[in-house]
Amino acid sequence: MSDMRQISVLSPSFSKNAVLKEKVLKYFPNTKLNLDGKRFNQDELIEFIKDSDGVIVGLEVINKEVLKDCSKLKIVSKYGVGLNNIDIDECKLHDVAIGWSGGVNKLSVAEMTIGFMLMLCRNLFLTSNQLKNSFWNKSGGYQLSEKTIGIIGMGHIGKEVVRLLKPFNCKILVNDIIEQELYYQENGLVNCTKEYIFMNADIITLHTPYNKYTEAMVDRGIFEIMKSNAFIINTARGGIIDEDALKFALSEGLIAGAAIDTYVHEPPVDKDLLSLENLVCTPHIGGNSIEAVEAMGISAIEHLKGFFSR
Repeated sequence: MSDMRQISVLSPSFSKNAVLKEKVLKYFPNTKLNLDGKRFNQDELIEFIKDSDGVIVGLEVINKEVLKDCSKLKIVSKYGVGLNNIDIDECKLHDVAIGWSGGVNKLSVAEMTIGFMLMLCRNLFLTSNQLKNSFWNKSGGYQLSEKTIGIIGMGHIGKEVVRLLKPFNCKILVNDIIEQELYYQENGLVNCTKEYIFMNADIITLHTPYNKYTEAMVDRGIFEIMKSNAFIINTARGGIIDEDALKFALSEGLIAGAAIDTYVHEPPVDKDLLSLENLVCTPHIGGNSIEAVEAMGISAIEHLKGFFSR
């Protein structure tokens, strides 16, 4: 049975997905989709959703000002997993529910993380680009197998990375604010400080939320204690790595390379950073495999259905 409440979908990738469009319109025929791929500023966002009962949000910011001007809004349903773009306290104050499920895209992000590890270790990105410019570089890097991997953030995605790494027989150093020693013991992981990971890991991958505790967590001081042949990967959120410090570290050889999928500003504007040959950079697609997009979208729709059927 369809519901005639007004739903607005802010996310461009949800809006252009045929499966998700069909499904959301089946249950909520009065749905407004972002079919133009618009990246909203705050005023545009408010105008788009001001008459909505529910909204499906990707990376768009839902804050105090938005909630104040969208008084009809009853639920914000998350298309994705990170909640740093939604002011949870203000939602509570305005009696706006949040629909969210953790780990929906964990395999998509974890697979990409492993892909980054292989690209960096085996010089796949560097030598491919060099060959396109007629430079024949036979440097094949080193194997991922048996290396020391550091994982900071042991939630859904961090655990999926551990699972996918098992055939490579790596030593895995882990850190998280939540105590989960039994899981670490069962999987042969070494629980240690972030500083120890930065100093000792061959590859460090970040899977933390972005908040006041993790903002610029990886700064110039961190790069200075890392091994010069180490790599760092960020498929979590922009801002966890200080981008100026990363540019310095890559340019000056403090570390061997990096792979990032997320940025402080998206799309990023620092062309000097993006052009570095030892940086693999992708346009925030870690959670955007076809399977993950559909799973995230269906989860967001189910949260709306559940809320409005109460």
